[in-house]
Amino acid sequence: MHLKLRSGMKVADLGAGTGHYARAAAAVVGRDGRVYAIDVQENVLKHASLNMPPHGHGVVSYVWGDIEQLGGTKLQSGALDAVILANALFQIADREGLVAEVKRILKPGFGKLLVVDWAGSYGGVGPAPEHVVTEHAAEELFIGAGFHKEQAFRGGPHHYGLVFLAP
Repeated sequence: MHLKLRSGMKVADLGAGTGHYARAAAAVVGRDGRVYAIDVQENVLKHASLNMPPHGHGVVSYVWGDIEQLGGTKLQSGALDAVILANALFQIADREGLVAEVKRILKPGFGKLLVVDWAGSYGGVGPAPEHVVTEHAAEELFIGAGFHKEQAFRGGPHHYGLVFLAP
């Protein structure tokens, strides 16, 4: 909805985990599109592939890669219409590396980035307080790298959402 995905688009779900966002994107981009579910944990990707509904077969590719490293996603430069980074930013050690990789794989001036992350620490639900990346800090991170903020929204009671346009 916030990314305005449509049939035929190429999308990456970075830090895909169980593949929730990859499944949703696959349902929209369809057989003419492609979704790349990328995670550093190979066993998590295997689980995600086993739980992919039929509409995702042949649409979603599972990539064992490092999203914090330039070239770590193994995707071509400027190849993607959209990137989804959901519930992952708080886990990233090298945020500048992540931003550089996102910038590399998105279509310049056209590609969109959706960031959804924890707005706080909620007594054992979500990240520890010292790991929370605030909405303001996320904005500064991407805007400082040349991204243009298009939209901010609440992603439920515990999450924020941001949409950026690639530089």
